[in-house]
Amino acid sequence: MVAAPSTDLQSFKAEFFKALAHPLRIRILELLRAHDRSVQELQALLDLDQSTVSQQLAVLRAKNIVTARKVGTTVRYTVRDALVGDLLDVARRIFNNQLTGTQTMLRELRQEARRPARR
Repeated sequence: MVAAPSTDLQSFKAEFFKALAHPLRIRILELLRAHDRSVQELQALLDLDQSTVSQQLAVLRAKNIVTARKVGTTVRYTVRDALVGDLLDVARRIFNNQLTGTQTMLRELRQEARRPARR
């Protein structure tokens, strides 16, 4: 018999995924996976104000998903574990599979709508 994972472990996992559950945080991670960036660089790439970018980075830092290091007067952010990039890639493949299925259903609906009604 396999023991059930502890609720602490399940909570830890849920909190990790909650940190990823925001479109802006995902976009930030996509930008950081290539190399580290400053808040100003992220701000320019995302076309957002400094406080919005900083708030989202704070969430990612609190969950140890990104780390910060000071270089002179600039703070540079990086993804703590490169496997986060792999996780984003797997998620993208899952989403692609889901959307492919949705497109297939939409095509079938359109074909069905073109058929003459039976009496």
